[in-house]
Amino acid sequence: MIIADPPYNVGKDYGNKSDKQDFDNYIDFSKKWLSESHRILKKSGTIYVFIGFRYISYLYQIMEKDLGMNFVNWISWHYTQGIGKTKGFSPRHDDILMFSKSSNYTFNLDDIRIPQKFYRKVNNMRGANPGDVWDVSHVHYCQKGRQPHPTQKPEAIIERMVLASSNEGDLVVDPFSGSGTTLRVCQQLKRNAIGIELNEEYIEQTKERLACPFKGFDSIDERMLRVPNDLNDTKIRNEYIQNHIKWFLKNHPDRIKSFLDEVKAKYSKKVNGEQLELLFDD
Repeated sequence: MIIADPPYNVGKDYGNKSDKQDFDNYIDFSKKWLSESHRILKKSGTIYVFIGFRYISYLYQIMEKDLGMNFVNWISWHYTQGIGKTKGFSPRHDDILMFSKSSNYTFNLDDIRIPQKFYRKVNNMRGANPGDVWDVSHVHYCQKGRQPHPTQKPEAIIERMVLASSNEGDLVVDPFSGSGTTLRVCQQLKRNAIGIELNEEYIEQTKERLACPFKGFDSIDERMLRVPNDLNDTKIRNEYIQNHIKWFLKNHPDRIKSFLDEVKAKYSKKVNGEQLELLFDD
């Protein structure tokens, strides 16, 4: 698979002039790197492209019309903070185009499900499809793990892409590696990865990032901490709590306590802290 977060051409400083091109040059640049991406992608492969709203329609046309790729999803990554505007509405999302090279592509739904809102026998308690609107916070500048890069993406976003569209041992290519988020996620999810980056400072920062101990990804879809309602049967509830940690929090060990606190808050009359600790130890 390929995960691409190219310059949006909005004037960000990446240590070169790649984000300050005139319109025609930017479209030509986009055609070139997308054509190369299409060339190296396997027939069963998928590409995700982050792109700003000004150019997304042009990249969509290149991928579908010019390259003949298979459209899968137009994903909206929604966040709470963004550019402030006094005329027009302030942007609060980024767009992500998901295309595959053919209709036969990898998609591991069970690996990216989110917890259900209610326990129902008719529900799949392994979880629901997360949908195409992803609410994940930015990696804030005061946050531990924030790199000196202007557009660092949250690891939770890349985690979902990698889990959905590749398997362990597969190769993931990031042609605009930046702060190294894709490489860091692939390192933890047992994928092979190649990152390409022009800025030598970002390359050195990525090397340092890859050498850091792993304590959990830097972000999470908060729905992963959701405790289903109506888990009133003790046996079902205990089994579910253990499964929830295994299914949804295996890459987020630092969030397990928050989840258990949610369980205690919701089922305080039915469980106690000692019971939860025993379940977690098991």
